[in-house]
Amino acid sequence: MLVGMYYNNKKVEVEELPIPEIGDNDILIKVIASGICGSDVLEWYRIKKAPLVLGHEVAGEIVETGKNIRHLKEGDRVFSTHHVPCEECYFCKKGHETACEVFHTKNNFTPGGFSQYLKVSGKSVHTGTLLLPDTMSFEEGSFIEPLGTVVRGLRAINIHEDDTIAILGCGIAGLLMLKLARAKGVKKIIVTDINEFRLSSAEKFGAIKALKPNESVEETIKEINEGRLADKVIVCAGSLDAARQSLRLVERGGTILFFAVPNPNEVVEIDFTPFWRNDISIKTCYGAAPIDNKIALELIDKKIIQVSELITHRFGIKEIQKAFSIAVSGEDCLKIIIEPFGT
Repeated sequence: MLVGMYYNNKKVEVEELPIPEIGDNDILIKVIASGICGSDVLEWYRIKKAPLVLGHEVAGEIVETGKNIRHLKEGDRVFSTHHVPCEECYFCKKGHETACEVFHTKNNFTPGGFSQYLKVSGKSVHTGTLLLPDTMSFEEGSFIEPLGTVVRGLRAINIHEDDTIAILGCGIAGLLMLKLARAKGVKKIIVTDINEFRLSSAEKFGAIKALKPNESVEETIKEINEGRLADKVIVCAGSLDAARQSLRLVERGGTILFFAVPNPNEVVEIDFTPFWRNDISIKTCYGAAPIDNKIALELIDKKIIQVSELITHRFGIKEIQKAFSIAVSGEDCLKIIIEPFGT
């Protein structure tokens, strides 16, 4: 089978690997659609494990099941995710499933989603694989994981209809945050990004203002929010500048969500006194638990969140380097889907 082997952002090569052999408790998926995630092109994060086959936003068709698998069968259309929590440890029982050690260390995909066939093992077969409704395309199914992370993020900060929200960075995560917040009834949403195409996309999807980070963001928020800053600030850009700006944009009693963070060893200096005096919360969010993915599937299935309009590019596996190059540049690009059996 063909795979996209990642060495670095400028070297993602088409190689051949044997189709994985499954065990009694595994399933084999023919991958139909696999999205490129922002984390896939986060080179500092990925290169330390290279070479490897990336891809974790996966939808496809089951072509083989192990003899102990009863709840899934050949021909089933499914979504699957590579990391799932153990659901038994202290953190899982406290509702912090994505802090679970199993979630962080156990990868249940072989070799990865940018391949023609994918072996899924472990708990990913049971709590990480969901049947796709007949009305849902494979492309839509590939959005379940990224939308699941957004579901978890907004759950963590408990948004309300009357909140004023600032989203810093409107790549796919930021745009999904925007769409989900709008679906929850929030009207006053301001977004920032350095990319004109993403800003225009954010306006199309319901942002009341879309600005570059240096364009009087604080003043604009106050104009919209009757002289106040943002109730919720969501950082979806992994930059030091965005992290620092978020601290200046949050109102008393508000919350900052670090959905994306700066690079390792980049330090944000914080004077905690205003936060202490003003009842400001700082939250973080990473990944999605099984419940978040189930909610995401329902949101997509019911067309509450339209995801197909976020797709700007589709490539076959043989063009995976071109796909990565476009994803890295970010020019006129939102979501890129890899179709391993496409031309």
